[in-house]
Amino acid sequence: MGSYFCVDRGRALPLGATRLEDGVNFALFSKHSTHAWLSFFHPGDSAPYLEIELHPERDRTGQIWHIWIGGLAPDVQYCWRLDMRPNPNPEVHRFDPERFLLDPYAQVLVGGEQWGITAERRCALSQDHFDWEMDRPLNVPLSESVIYELHVRGFTRHESSGVSAPGTYLGLTDKIPYLKQLGVTAVELLPVYEFEEADTDRSNPLLGSTLFNLWGYQPIAFFAPNATYASGKQPGAAVQEFKEMVKRFHAAGLEVILDVVFNHTAEGDERGRTHSFRGIDNSIYYQLDERGNYRNYSGCGNTFNCNHPVVRSLISDCLHYWVMEMHVDGFRFDLASVLGRGQDGNPLADPPLLERLAYDPILANTKLIAEAWDAAGLYQVGSFPAWGRWAEWNGKYRDDIRRFVKSDRGMVPALASRLTGSPDLYASSGRQSRHSINFVTCHDGFTLADLVSYNDKHNEANGEQNRDGANDNNSWNCGLEGPTKDESINTLRRRQMRNMASLLLLSGGVPMILAGDEMARTQGGNNNAYCQDNATSWVDWTLTESNSEMVAFFRRMISFRASRDAFRHIDWGAQAGEPHTRVTFHGVFPHAPDWGPDSHALAIELEWGSERIYFIANSFWENLRFQLPLLTDTRRWTLVEDTNRDGPRGPNLDSQVWYDATPRSVVVLEAL
Repeated sequence: MGSYFCVDRGRALPLGATRLEDGVNFALFSKHSTHAWLSFFHPGDSAPYLEIELHPERDRTGQIWHIWIGGLAPDVQYCWRLDMRPNPNPEVHRFDPERFLLDPYAQVLVGGEQWGITAERRCALSQDHFDWEMDRPLNVPLSESVIYELHVRGFTRHESSGVSAPGTYLGLTDKIPYLKQLGVTAVELLPVYEFEEADTDRSNPLLGSTLFNLWGYQPIAFFAPNATYASGKQPGAAVQEFKEMVKRFHAAGLEVILDVVFNHTAEGDERGRTHSFRGIDNSIYYQLDERGNYRNYSGCGNTFNCNHPVVRSLISDCLHYWVMEMHVDGFRFDLASVLGRGQDGNPLADPPLLERLAYDPILANTKLIAEAWDAAGLYQVGSFPAWGRWAEWNGKYRDDIRRFVKSDRGMVPALASRLTGSPDLYASSGRQSRHSINFVTCHDGFTLADLVSYNDKHNEANGEQNRDGANDNNSWNCGLEGPTKDESINTLRRRQMRNMASLLLLSGGVPMILAGDEMARTQGGNNNAYCQDNATSWVDWTLTESNSEMVAFFRRMISFRASRDAFRHIDWGAQAGEPHTRVTFHGVFPHAPDWGPDSHALAIELEWGSERIYFIANSFWENLRFQLPLLTDTRRWTLVEDTNRDGPRGPNLDSQVWYDATPRSVVVLEAL
């Protein structure tokens, strides 16, 4: 404390710790607690030097404990303790008066600054001032977005990254020139809030090294940026450096989207460690069955009770904070189908939380992206409750593109839908192609290079006897499992990578690229590298040189997409008279697509204004000769890209009548 302090009853709102009138107001929701203490700590101390017991007659309004304290030192740290007396059902109301609890609204946590070390965290006060200068939301339309999914630590942790502060927010900003040259419009960051990376009892059986929860899908505090991602270790450094990162990205014209996890927390089931929510009000924050056991739709031991009114408000307040105070541009919601389950666990037709966020005026220009499934089998791709607002990770796009490229039978009709923004999935809910977030790979699964190098997962290093991770990957190793010196196989693999990347960047919808795919990064066949805080997950920047032709290919394709309006106006839901891209399907002959089960090829023509683009997707294992659509003006078909051709691009085609598509290739032509 300072040289003096004074206490008043304070206010019930806002929740959390708020600087008010020369003091700090503390407010905490807890419906079932009967006793509350606010504990204060000196930095570095494990025991409080002062505790204040709150009195329900004076320091409580409804179900919110609150108190105002003047004279606190700026570096003071705090936690809550709560109890329920009597407690008729301790299996449901898991109060422990000996346990220090984190404030769910805390914007700064201290104690966890060192990566990989289990620590007792405390809450601290945020610093109010940051000079945003003229920073404002970029509001890049979804239809013009190209998203790049990355991990803050893994992107620059490798010794080859050459950044000033590897594995941090500021280290990430050193790669802005690279991202600008690549041509993406947004980074989507795996979780950046406080999570418990050291919450593991497993080790790598191959090396004996400790495994960490690298990805961050174990949330502890939703408002507090992860302190291990800050280069500075002083309290609040993560807040300041995160803001600086966002400001630098915005100055470069790049948006920042956060992967957020509201479906569960790091507290797990009844065996897990209590950090906050369980000790504050277990039956409010978590879904419980009739016996008080945790319902587990997340696969992580518990399920956040998202559609309880208090929890809905917490999630809404959290998103408001990240938008208003941290200036982020959008959110990707992990296992978002959990957010549509009622308090009894059953899916709701009109989930209040999802509706609230869809119509939230503060989030009106913010990107809302749902991972439209959960770990209990609820799969809602195309049927996620959307109100015409929510976009979705299109898991069916991923599966269908993989299956087509590896030459599965009967995939041409599905390919046509995926390339045109998946109208079969999104038209009925009043959404457009821009609501389809298309991806072939993401953090969860094979990398693009591994997708063409492995038939089976190889997760032995995860310490779970290769039982973890998906078994159905729709991958093809091109003839041999794993690395090879056979140049014919390596040539085919590079072409297959280009094929999938081409289709991704030629499709209606929003393309999302996994960090490192453009440089053919491998994880050695590990399709669940969540625990691999090492070279398996870190981006090796020497690959930009050794695989420079792949990086150049991605740059060309992204640039081509960005410079052509036809891709942004594939709008099958347009009203009569509204302009939209005209889409025509062809086969080896114009206007004659082959939709049969033995067909492995499709050609598509896009027309928007003066733009006329024609591309061939051939997954057949033999040459196919395609008759080109007739050009009635003075323009000529010009080669933009052929994934099986490294020669010059331009107007020098052998014929304006035919194009010979080589086996397993994608060809892009444009009328110029």
